[in-house]
Amino acid sequence: MADKNSKVSGNVPGPFYVDSNCIGCEACAQTDPDHYVMDDSGTFAYVFKQPEGDAEREAALDAQGVCPVDAIGDDG
Repeated sequence: MADKNSKVSGNVPGPFYVDSNCIGCEACAQTDPDHYVMDDSGTFAYVFKQPEGDAEREAALDAQGVCPVDAIGDDG
């Protein structure tokens, strides 16, 4: 489970975030590139845009579901 006290840099404010458990596998960014992106060094992902509406929220949740280390949190 993601820890809201351990968010990586770059996450925009809102319910979805990536924490420091991220291993940089790119699964979330590949699954939902409209909300998740890799940092410039490629070592971790972060949420650069919060989802708006049901369809975008579903896409963000799909990305959360493919994270192998449960580094994506949703406080919404």
